[in-house]
Amino acid sequence: MRLATWNVNSIRSRVDRVEAWLQRSDVDVLALQETKCKDEQFPEDRFRALGYEVAHVGYSQWNGVALLSRVGLTDVEVGFPGMPSWAKEGAEPVAEARALGATCGGVRVWSLYVPNGRTLTDPHLQYKLEWLEALRVHAAGWLTEDADAQVALVGDWNIAPQDDDVWDMSVFSHSTHVSEPERAAFRGVVEAGFTDVVRPYTPGPGVYTYWDYTQLRFPRREGMRIDFVLGSPALARRVTDARIDREERKGKGASDHAPVVVDLAD
Repeated sequence: MRLATWNVNSIRSRVDRVEAWLQRSDVDVLALQETKCKDEQFPEDRFRALGYEVAHVGYSQWNGVALLSRVGLTDVEVGFPGMPSWAKEGAEPVAEARALGATCGGVRVWSLYVPNGRTLTDPHLQYKLEWLEALRVHAAGWLTEDADAQVALVGDWNIAPQDDDVWDMSVFSHSTHVSEPERAAFRGVVEAGFTDVVRPYTPGPGVYTYWDYTQLRFPRREGMRIDFVLGSPALARRVTDARIDREERKGKGASDHAPVVVDLAD
């Protein structure tokens, strides 16, 4: 089984590229983030024509997550238990489309778009930390209930957990994504029993999954590793290979993220 995750930064802008990539990549399950559309705007028919079942959640032109699977897609769950909502100052909390789970080929796959955090002083950072803590608590609970559960937590985590996951730490000295509270939150999920199954096959430094569109970041190789596949122990034991498809970041109309691909033994 081949599993992949990709922040596409607007599925309606990039459906042709995603469709072409699926046709040549032989991926069985693809988790998408930042689809940036409502459910009725998601190009579901295009992927069903390729043999994929589809689940998507999107409420507006922001956020949005999806799962495409040609090995089954059952028990779809929008949001994990206790997932926080975002509340602007003086406004009612609003549920955001940031987590979608389903069972695909016997694996419980969660497509996750972790809140950005924005700045170190923005309330969105506290929201991000609370969101990750809720994920940690419930992910740990899944493994307590079943130590042999096949679970994949995949997506755009908006965290670079190690210094060599960014091209220059001095650029980020006063920024989110690398702050100790964020890194501690990421470690919390790892310590709950989930392993970064891609890094052993794609060691750094200089190995990234995201490059900003501005200032020629991609050709200058100035990127960040912020997209991850964290696997439960049972899932991690099945991993035979992993890669970051940097080539898909090239060319006109590319997302600012590259797909991350994991191969699992039967």
